[in-house]
Amino acid sequence: MVEQPPSCHGGHNDPMRALLSTFSWQELRHHPWRNAAAVLAVMLGVALAFSVQLINASALDEFSSAVRSVNGQPDLEVRAAQGSFDEAVFGRLARRPEVALASPVLEFQGLALGADGRQVPLRVIGVDALALPTIAPALMPQAAAGADRFALFAPGHVFLNAAARQALQLPLQPAPDESLQVRSGAAWQRLAVSGHVTAGGAALAVMDIAAAQELFGQIGHLSRIDLRLAPGTDRAAFVAALEGSTGWPAGLKFAEPGDAAERVSNLSRAYRVNLTVLALVALFTGAFLVFSVLALSVAKRAQQFALLGVLGLTPRQRLRLVLAESLVLGLIGSAAGLALGTALAAFALRVLGGDLGGGYFEGVTPRLHWSGAAALLYGGLGVAAALVGGWWPARAAQALPEAQTLKGLGAAPAQGRHHWLALGLIAAGAALANLPAVGGIPVAAYLSVACLLVGGITALPWLIALLYDRVAPVFSRRVLPMLAIERARRMRGTAAVAVSGVVASLSLAVALTVMVASFRESVTHWLDVVLPADLYVRATSGGRGSSNSGGTSSTDTATFAPAFVQALAQLPGVARTGTLRTQSLQLDPAQPAVTLIARSLEGGVVRGLPLVGEALSVPPGQTGIYVSEPMVELYGARPGTAFKPLADAMRTATPQTFFVAGVWRDYARQFGAIAMDARDFERITGEHDVSDVALWLAPGASEGEVQAAVRELASRAARDGGAGAVELASVGQIRATSLRIFDRSFAVTYWLQAVAIAIGLFGIAASFSAQVLARRKEFGLLAHLGFTRRQVLAVVAGEGAAWTAIGAVAGLLLGLAVSVVLVKVVNPQSFHWSMDLLVPWVRLLALCAAVVAAGTFTAWMAGRAAAGRDVVLAVKEDW
Repeated sequence: MVEQPPSCHGGHNDPMRALLSTFSWQELRHHPWRNAAAVLAVMLGVALAFSVQLINASALDEFSSAVRSVNGQPDLEVRAAQGSFDEAVFGRLARRPEVALASPVLEFQGLALGADGRQVPLRVIGVDALALPTIAPALMPQAAAGADRFALFAPGHVFLNAAARQALQLPLQPAPDESLQVRSGAAWQRLAVSGHVTAGGAALAVMDIAAAQELFGQIGHLSRIDLRLAPGTDRAAFVAALEGSTGWPAGLKFAEPGDAAERVSNLSRAYRVNLTVLALVALFTGAFLVFSVLALSVAKRAQQFALLGVLGLTPRQRLRLVLAESLVLGLIGSAAGLALGTALAAFALRVLGGDLGGGYFEGVTPRLHWSGAAALLYGGLGVAAALVGGWWPARAAQALPEAQTLKGLGAAPAQGRHHWLALGLIAAGAALANLPAVGGIPVAAYLSVACLLVGGITALPWLIALLYDRVAPVFSRRVLPMLAIERARRMRGTAAVAVSGVVASLSLAVALTVMVASFRESVTHWLDVVLPADLYVRATSGGRGSSNSGGTSSTDTATFAPAFVQALAQLPGVARTGTLRTQSLQLDPAQPAVTLIARSLEGGVVRGLPLVGEALSVPPGQTGIYVSEPMVELYGARPGTAFKPLADAMRTATPQTFFVAGVWRDYARQFGAIAMDARDFERITGEHDVSDVALWLAPGASEGEVQAAVRELASRAARDGGAGAVELASVGQIRATSLRIFDRSFAVTYWLQAVAIAIGLFGIAASFSAQVLARRKEFGLLAHLGFTRRQVLAVVAGEGAAWTAIGAVAGLLLGLAVSVVLVKVVNPQSFHWSMDLLVPWVRLLALCAAVVAAGTFTAWMAGRAAAGRDVVLAVKEDW
């Protein structure tokens, strides 16, 4: 009988497995730098995505916990769309048989004087202490040692949470006869500090609701009513019955207890999703680097794979072997990435807070909430990225023709139609970019970006042939450049593999550069339009924070009387003034509040509003309003239509029809703003106070002297019970602050961009090092033909320049295409505002030049290592 070769099955399986394990281990161990590129890419991708997830989840958990501690857990909340409402509603609800308990609440934003004399924003909540234990126990006042236990019912007593004591620099233990000055509106009130509350979140003070109504001019008004329904009550039927009953106020809305946290979650969702997608950019690049590293590894070990095949290794086992190597790279990268991501999240929470510069979680200091489920998810994504990157090299190892490869002939070049696949992917990307968002998230646009990138990288061999077939004749008589270009032409598949990671990272870096530059330039132009004056004066009575669950900003309570505005206009050095009044309106309980802006729109000419398109003429008998871009997307407030939700929210005494006369661009309020003429606002509401005053200085006037005069006027007004504290800022200061906030918001984006570029450059180093070290025989042959070492290095450096140049061209073109999707699709669908496309050519060309220079230098350094040690003897080597 003829003896059969040992099989990979049955009893001979263990020796073959041992051989394969040794084969893979030696490959991973002997080429640490090459494999380190893939591991580093996977590690950074997992680390960045996991850290962003941990940071945002921690901030949301902390904010939700703070909201629950303040708002409690009622079955329903009754709120006004704007400001407060008549407390007669409380009696009507309390008498309903479906209501087991009704708890009235008055809340507003005020100012408190700290121990050092600073004015600190303080949220004041008036409560009925008898109803708190079952609905909001964290707000239940707890008397200090030695204080009257009935102080919670007495007027003029407040109870502070820990955040308030810290902000006011008060000792942790209340001192006897401790007091606090609080103001909301014109006058300061001195209140006795009688204890504390356990509620978390931002600084707040709790007091008896009747005392709060009397002291702060809110008699007969409530901010919300918390309801605990009787068992078995149908919530939807109860709400429908009340809203359909006679005399029910039109501006009152029912909300679920979790709506406040949900609103902030919605507010920050687009920001969080975009950050996560940008973080996954590094992981996307990592998949290409794994592909590049393993493709080069398979090409180098082709004859070894063929020999193993002759010894009994099946094609399927070769595929599994390469996939196992990619799995090892993915596991190592993912494990290291999870550890690094945890450290990055902990560091970012201490330095940047929970908003990563976005400004969505003001007043919240979150602690790290580590999530095992998120770790499994992002660790799995890292492993999946490595396996996807290793799939094509594994298929190449599976398809190796063993006999041809052992003879050194290799596989016949594939004559596939990759350019048709590339064109199909690019066409699919263009089609996906035109699809709408899904649930407010531009899912189709992200898929469009992925299709464009994969399609562009698939087209690299075709692009190399297209470019270098035309360049080659120019250098046909110059030996060194000709050798470099001919290698790129003849081995365009290998060149495409080597630069795929570069193209992926560079294209995304270009796209992010264009997007951020376009956004910043658009914000700069917007500031030029909305800040026409020289100096701006704002009334202050508390912090302005989106985290306020009641939806009341500081400008709802802090205003200037008309007399104060007139006095400002008469100050020396002031040429003229302009006024502005802002109020918060809750048009939809599921959405964050929108801002109503009353400003001067003289003579029908809209000044100070960067309109998108032309303004429409307002029909007689209607009130013209101008909505920001988010209002069109979120509320359907299209030009030329009547906007009924505004009439419902303002609860006007006489019926009003608000006509949408135009749309304007607003980068300050992501979820919408409505502008109307100040005279219309005064006519409808009867309110004449303003929250902001713009001052135009007379020619030659000193800004410093005018600011001093404004402060002196405010001090006199405060002594007379008038305006009180003011904020003063020049147009230059506001511009600088706004752009600084913009840069802080995009600081993480800049960092992610830098990481993507670094990964791409590291991939260049690994790819060229592997290729050059594998070509020592070729260099030995060139030396035998008379090439000097310097000339060999020049050829290698030329190849590096030629290959990275094509990568830079492809990355630039792909990046510009992706930037159009980001600017024109992703940004409007995520944040509901538009921007102008700006291409910073100088910065982009410098970026591409840096990539080419890095690739050339890396190839030259790798060539020195390969050509410097007995390169002539390498010709005699036979593996």
